Amino acid sequence: MRLTGFDGKTALVTGAAGGIGRAVVAALTEAGANVLASDRAEAITADCREGARLRWRAFDVAEDDADALVAEASASFGPVTLGVHAAGILSVGSLLDCATAEWDRVMAVNAGGTFRVITALGREMRHHGGGAIAVVGSNAGGIPRIGMGAYAASKAAAAMLTRCLGLELAAQNIRCNIVAPGSTLTPMQTGMWDGPEGQEKVIAGDLATYRTGIPLGKLAVPEDIAASVLYLLSDQAGHITMSDLYVDGGATLRA
Repeated sequence: MRLTGFDGKTALVTGAAGGIGRAVVAALTEAGANVLASDRAEAITADCREGARLRWRAFDVAEDDADALVAEASASFGPVTLGVHAAGILSVGSLLDCATAEWDRVMAVNAGGTFRVITALGREMRHHGGGAIAVVGSNAGGIPRIGMGAYAASKAAAAMLTRCLGLELAAQNIRCNIVAPGSTLTPMQTGMWDGPEGQEKVIAGDLATYRTGIPLGKLAVPEDIAASVLYLLSDQAGHITMSDLYVDGGATLRA
């Protein structure tokens, strides 16, 4: 089945220079969409090349004006009807030792950034007969994690924000969904490993920290997540909204 609903459409992607974000940008452009890709200035490297249907812009989801970014995408390619919010940061450590400044930092990006971006997208899309928004969350938003409390809480907040907005915008034919990856082979994941056996340890799980392994016996790759994002944006998902799609190889043992 070929996914449809992308040819000539305008898409905005945040967190576009990360592992998952880059895969999403590639999938959207291959499907025929015009893409304004954004990320923090320091994340946009020389290999983030522009083309006739792809432009890059520096943007900080915690601080910059999301309405202005959406307006630029619209001015560049036409009305924005597809949005992917993939920006996010990781935080690890005990909640008891988490400084208020670190909590605020994580919430400002993962929850506050989600609020800024998806509401700006919703304001744009309601004027153009509908659209689809996909937020890249985390399976940590749906299961308690030792040593990841602030991150998990921020992702849970982002997921509920997305579902509430989806309810609010359903009458305007705007669909809002979440893709919740598990362990995915990206720099964010490998940065948590303490040795060459990191991947094997993640797959096996750790009973001491109440963490199940991955039943499918492998990590996701960014393209796995991008494929799920594209499906939720496509015409073929036209009756799906407020959904939370877990793409984690069964790690959360969740239906």
